[in-house]
Formats: sequence, C-alpha cells, structure tokens
Amino acid sequence: MNDPKFKIQFPIWQFLNQPIFDAKTPLVLNPSRFWQHYQITHLERCWGRAYRPEQRFRS
Repeated sequence: MNDPKFKIQFPIWQFLNQPIFDAKTPLVLNPSRFWQHYQITHLERCWGRAYRPEQRFRS
C-alpha cells in the first residue's frame, strides 16, 4: 500500500474552498480532521456509485 501511484494527496483546494456559513457542511479548520472527514466522505461517495462492470469492457 505504500506504492506512490496509490497515494492520495491532501485535497488542499477543497480545504481552502470550504463553505463558511453553510449549515449543511461543517467548517473544519484543523487539516488533519479535514483529511479524515474528506476520506470518509470520499469512501461514502464511492460506495454510493452504481457498479457496472459491463460498461468498462465495451468499446
């Protein structure tokens, strides 16, 4: 898992462009907590996607 091509870089742009006065999304000023929150939401988005393996092999 320490392969550099699988390493996800810190999402600095998402960290800097957080909505400040939005009640739906919390403002996280601590970069390590933001990183944890970002990883969790990214994983939830990946789980929520529809898996369609047949589209991958069509040309």
